[in-house]
Amino acid sequence: MDQNSVVLKMFLPKIPSAELVAIQALDQMANYFGIPSETMGEAKIMVTEAVINALEHSGDGNRQVRVEFKMSKEKLIIFVRDYGTGFNTASIQVPDIKDKLHSRNKRGWGMKLMKNMADDFIVESKPTGTKITLTKNLI
Repeated sequence: MDQNSVVLKMFLPKIPSAELVAIQALDQMANYFGIPSETMGEAKIMVTEAVINALEHSGDGNRQVRVEFKMSKEKLIIFVRDYGTGFNTASIQVPDIKDKLHSRNKRGWGMKLMKNMADDFIVESKPTGTKITLTKNLI
């Protein structure tokens, strides 16, 4: 990122629909750079999935999630960090559509969606929390 980029950092509380605050901030940044809303569609999905996962899986003792956007006209980098106990990234199961169709649990698609929509996708998890870094090229 260069001088023509903007950085926004926030801490979201563990409350219902907190991810919408991050989406609104992302919209404002896109408006600033003149990036069309249709270009931002996948980025909004990735932010929603990352924030919801962090809020749901970080544990009850962790009351907030850190979200950071670095944006220019060309690129968006999204950081989502929780302060939970972490997890073994190798244990992430790729959902199988056939199994999900016949299951009561239709959830579990977030990581796959983020990985497929991002131009770069990194998950780092330690006993002190998990950090997801997503990069989306905007042009």
